[in-house]
Amino acid sequence: MRSPSTRRTAGGEPISSEVTDRPITLSQVARRLEDSGSGAVVLFVGRVRPEVQAGRRLTGLDYEADRRMALARLSDLERQARRRFGTRRIHVVHRIGRLRVGTASVIIGVAAAHRSMAFEAARFLIEELKREVPIWKTDRWARGPTGRRRRTRRRPRGARSPG
Repeated sequence: MRSPSTRRTAGGEPISSEVTDRPITLSQVARRLEDSGSGAVVLFVGRVRPEVQAGRRLTGLDYEADRRMALARLSDLERQARRRFGTRRIHVVHRIGRLRVGTASVIIGVAAAHRSMAFEAARFLIEELKREVPIWKTDRWARGPTGRRRRTRRRPRGARSPG
């Protein structure tokens, strides 16, 4: 199930975010960034990385989210990035559900007039997403799940637990 949120800035530019349980691709995000006035496009891909702890191998991550709050917060971050860095287009998509090692969990795309704007905006978006957006992950290990949720993002006040 896909949860898109597309709004427009005062200047008419689209603001778009997605939280989805479907696979995500670079081409899907790149298409949303097409803009003849942009001199730079930056794409960031966050993937589930291989990890070994105490002799156990990470096989994947389970992501869950408060979709309504996640989409609202992502849209707010896009607006902030537009004002702060003067970007022309932004598209952020985050996966939820069970993901294997090597799978893309988040893709952030930014189109801007100049490369410095695009790089800075993409960095801002991933750092703030990890810090503020209500998306959580649980490790899955070869010898079974850890049984505990690893909060990598702070849960905002008033956020409901997904489920």
